[in-house]
Amino acid sequence: MRSTDAAASASAAPRAPRAPRRAWVALAVLMLPVLLVSVDNTVLSFALPAISRDLAPTAAQQLWIIDAYPLVLAGLLVAMGSAGDRFGRRRMLLIGSVGFALLSIVAAFAPTAEALIAARAALGFFGAMLMPSTLSLLRTVFADREQRRLAIAIWATGFAAGSALGPLVGGVLLEHFHWGSVFLLAVPVLVPMLVLVPLLIPESRDPAPGRIDVPSTLLSLAAMGPVVYGIKSLATEGVSGVGIQAIVLGLFCGVWFVRRQLKSDSPMLDVRLFRQGSFGGAVLVNLFSVIALVGFLYFVSQHLQLIAGLSPVAAGLALLPGLVAMIIAGLVVVPIARRVRPRILVPIALLLSAAGYAVIALSATAESIAPVVIAFVLLGIGIGAAETVSNELILSSAAPEKAGAASAVSETAYELGAVLGTAVLGSILAAHFRTALELPAVLTTAQAAAARETLAGAIAVAEQLPAAIGEKLAASAALAFDEGVVITSFIGVALMVAAALVAAFALRNPKAAVTHD
Repeated sequence: MRSTDAAASASAAPRAPRAPRRAWVALAVLMLPVLLVSVDNTVLSFALPAISRDLAPTAAQQLWIIDAYPLVLAGLLVAMGSAGDRFGRRRMLLIGSVGFALLSIVAAFAPTAEALIAARAALGFFGAMLMPSTLSLLRTVFADREQRRLAIAIWATGFAAGSALGPLVGGVLLEHFHWGSVFLLAVPVLVPMLVLVPLLIPESRDPAPGRIDVPSTLLSLAAMGPVVYGIKSLATEGVSGVGIQAIVLGLFCGVWFVRRQLKSDSPMLDVRLFRQGSFGGAVLVNLFSVIALVGFLYFVSQHLQLIAGLSPVAAGLALLPGLVAMIIAGLVVVPIARRVRPRILVPIALLLSAAGYAVIALSATAESIAPVVIAFVLLGIGIGAAETVSNELILSSAAPEKAGAASAVSETAYELGAVLGTAVLGSILAAHFRTALELPAVLTTAQAAAARETLAGAIAVAEQLPAAIGEKLAASAALAFDEGVVITSFIGVALMVAAALVAAFALRNPKAAVTHD
C-alpha cells in the first residue's frame, strides 16, 4: 500500500489539468518512432541467418552488425536529450525521423558486412534524436499524473513489445523478401509521422537552457563507447590489455563527466537525480531488464530457426504469446501500481522474468518449443510490468523543463542494455560454441574457420558435406549451441535476481517520484 505521507502529499498538491482527447491521438503518433526503434533493436536477430549466408560476416562482425546501432545510440542519448531541451523536442523528433528513414534505405542495400555496420552506426545517430523526444513530450502533453502514468505505461509497453515484435515482423518479411526489407520498414512508418507530428504535438523546450556544453557532450560519448567496447573485447577475446584499458578510459571519462555536471550551474544531466532511490534504482531496473530481453531474443531466434528448423514466420509466431503477455502486463500494472509500492511490485515482476530464464536453462536441449513459449511468456510479464513502473518513476523524478535529459537517461539504460545483451550474453555463448564444437577431420581450413564462427556458419558448412558427415557436424553444432544457451540462461537468472534485489532496496521512497508533479 502507498504510505500515508505519500498519499497526503499527493492529495494536498493542486490537481494538474487533464489532457484532452487530442492528446491520446498525439500519443498514438509518438508510438510510431518508439515501435520502430525498438523493433530495430531485435529484428536483426531473426535476419542474422540470412545476413550470414549473404554477407558472410565473421563472429565479431556479426555482433557488431547488431551492436553498432545501440552503441552509438546509447552514447548520444544524453547529448540529444539535452539538445531537445534546448532547441525543441518536436524539432529533434522531426530531424531524427528524416535521417532515420534515409539511412534505413542505405542499410537495406548494404553490399558488405562492413557497409552494414557503418549504416547501423549512422542509424544510431538519428535514432538518438527520436527516443528522448518521444518520452519527454509525454511529460509535456500529460500534466496529470494518473493520465501520465497510463501514457507512460503505453509507451513502455510499446517499447518492450516492439523489441519482442521484431522477430515476428522480421519473420514475416524474411519469409517473402530480402533481408534488407527489415530496414525498409522504417520508411512507411516515419513518413506519416512527419505530417502528423506538427499538427498534433506542440513544441516544448527548456525556457532557460544555459550555455551549450560541448566538452560534456564529448565526455558522455567517451564514457559510453570505450566501456562497451572493453566489455565486448573481454567477452570475446578473454582478459586482454586492450579491453581493460578501454574500460578504464571509459570509467575515467565518466567520472570526469559527473564531476563536470556537479560543478555546472546548468548541467547537461542533473546527476544529483541519482541520489533519489526511485530514479537510480529505476534506471538499473531498465538496464538489467533489457539485457535479459535482448540476450534472450538473440539466442532463441537462432535456436528456433537453425536447430528447431522453424521458418522465420513460425519462429516469430512461437514468441507471439510472450509479446501479448508483455503488452497486457504493462497495462494491467497501472491500477496495481496505485496500491502497491514499487519496492514490492517491481521485484515480484523481475522474479517472474528470472523464472523464464530458469525454464530455458533447464530445457535448452529439449526438442519441443513449448519451453521457449512458456519462458518468453514469463519473461514478458515480468519485463512489461517492471518497465512501466520504472519509467514512470524516472520521468516523474525530474523537473518538467529537464524532461529531455531525464528521458535520455532512461533511454540510455535501454540501449546500453541492448548492447550488453548481445555483447556479454552473446559473446559468452559464442565463446562456448567455438570451444565445444567438434569438427570432422575432413574439413578444409576455410570450412573449419567458417564453422567455428557462428551457428549459421556451421550449418552452412554441414550442408556442403556428404550426408553422414554433415549430419554429424550439424548435431555437434546444435549441441554446442544449446549447451551455451544453458550457461547464458543461468546468467540471465542471476541478472534478474540482482535486478529484483536492487529494486527492493532502492525503490523505498515513492515520495521522490512526485516531487515535480
